[in-house]
Amino acid sequence: MNILIVDDEAPARSRLRQIIEDMAEHAVVGEADNGRTALEMAAKLSPDVVLLDIRMPGLNGIETAHHLNAGTHSPAIVFTTAYDEYAIEAFDAQAIGYVLKPVRRERLAQALRQAARLSANVLGEIARKAGLPEQRKHLCARTHGELKLIPIKDVYSFHADQKYVRVQHKGGQDLINDSLKTLEQDFADTFVRIHRSVLIAVRQIESLKKTSDGQVQVKLRNDDSGDGLIISRRHVANVRRRIKEG
Repeated sequence: MNILIVDDEAPARSRLRQIIEDMAEHAVVGEADNGRTALEMAAKLSPDVVLLDIRMPGLNGIETAHHLNAGTHSPAIVFTTAYDEYAIEAFDAQAIGYVLKPVRRERLAQALRQAARLSANVLGEIARKAGLPEQRKHLCARTHGELKLIPIKDVYSFHADQKYVRVQHKGGQDLINDSLKTLEQDFADTFVRIHRSVLIAVRQIESLKKTSDGQVQVKLRNDDSGDGLIISRRHVANVRRRIKEG
């Protein structure tokens, strides 16, 4: 298997590379010292497996794994970690590949056999057990072949756009691969559906008003176009409730 090593500590990366190079059946195709670089390298190198440190500054290993899942080539994951009793409980319960630092050759070989593509639910459980945020802090978009991380706090709305979702945000707009349904589930506490094809950030709602034909229109704080978004009748009551809840 072709393996990408991701760890913010150089000695840890070196140790993993040394062990893998001693295994004739595997090859190291690259190393990254942070989550963002890992995503860029994974897109270019299409590794079979990513050896991924859990606790890293910036994008931690759990969020990096979420974004790896959204790529065109989703690699299998093996987590590397210092001893963490609760995270290991989650790994063992889900039969997930993991290795403890300092890494031993036999354990790494076993973990590679357990490498798997992990669902969002599984990643959420690991995050909870490891005391890490369950919710992503960024969205991952690709523009002109370049990786772009969009902070969730900067997002105004999501719009279904054929097979993609268009994100309206502080820096403009971009297309992402996430489905609207997944985004609604992941960010249910901060976004609300107003239409079958639109989610908006509750904090961005400036006002609601009725149109001349009896429909309800929502005005967003950062929308300078003067045109509001129409709320479908089935969602009006829930939008009003979410506004009251703040």
